[in-house]
Amino acid sequence: MRTFFSVIVLCLFFVSVIGQSNQLHLTKVRKGSLLSALSYEANKGKTLISAHRGGRFIHGYPENAVETFEYTLAQVPALIECDIEMTKDSILILMHDNTLNRTTTGTGKVRDTTWQYIQTLRLIDDFGDTTSFKVPLLTDALAWAKKKAVLQLDVKRGVPFEMVVQAVEAQKMEDYIMIITYSIEDAKKVYALNPNLLISMNIRNEEEFQRFKASGISSKNLIAFTGTILKDDNRLYELIHQEGALAIIGTMGNLDNSAKARGAVVYKNCTEKGLDVIATDYPTEVAKALDNSTMGYSNNKYLKLKTQRIK
Repeated sequence: MRTFFSVIVLCLFFVSVIGQSNQLHLTKVRKGSLLSALSYEANKGKTLISAHRGGRFIHGYPENAVETFEYTLAQVPALIECDIEMTKDSILILMHDNTLNRTTTGTGKVRDTTWQYIQTLRLIDDFGDTTSFKVPLLTDALAWAKKKAVLQLDVKRGVPFEMVVQAVEAQKMEDYIMIITYSIEDAKKVYALNPNLLISMNIRNEEEFQRFKASGISSKNLIAFTGTILKDDNRLYELIHQEGALAIIGTMGNLDNSAKARGAVVYKNCTEKGLDVIATDYPTEVAKALDNSTMGYSNNKYLKLKTQRIK
């Protein structure tokens, strides 16, 4: 009998419970199958949503907080994107900025500050309000996500990939993790560290696509980030699909702002062009904009869906 691991995941089906906060969307990912589960073959014609920084612009819920991740998944199934920074004493934490000023009650550069000091701080939401939540360790996020969520780890410049991969392996979280990279060199480094990890790479044009093709990285490990501008034609997205990979577009900023003025058509245009994953600051709004029939992982043989009430 095959072993399955429970994990709150992504967009399996757009169900009527969107907007409710007392139910989480769970699925079971077959052990060792995340690369297959997040492939084009398994998701053709479906759309996944990625919550940028785990959730933004939510009163009382700051970015890169485990409590915000839980809140986001209670509203809508989503991938959880979060940022990894490092303290002066080499502790990996969740933090987008290289300073503490904007998102915490502290000040100063993260890498000039010890974990002991950061533990005394509270997180601030996008509206400038101080919350009761603390800065999480990467290990905190991994522990929370086990049997709960697929995390996209955005490793900030200068943070050693070796440390991040080691933390993932120590908690046996390979089935729940995607590593985000910004250069082909970094992607190759992650692939060499662990060839079983899903890796996000910048493929914003055909030149970057050819660099990937020459990299030696298996297309099974690829999630292609195509940038924040919707292409006029579908050629790049088709090339990515021919490799069996999913194509992500980031709607943070430009396209999310456009959607406020123009409505659901902005997100629908992304899916009609062939984008498979929408990374957004507004995951609930994206979910509401898309047709039920295009959402999630229906008929994905690597996953099983169930729901669970929040206690």
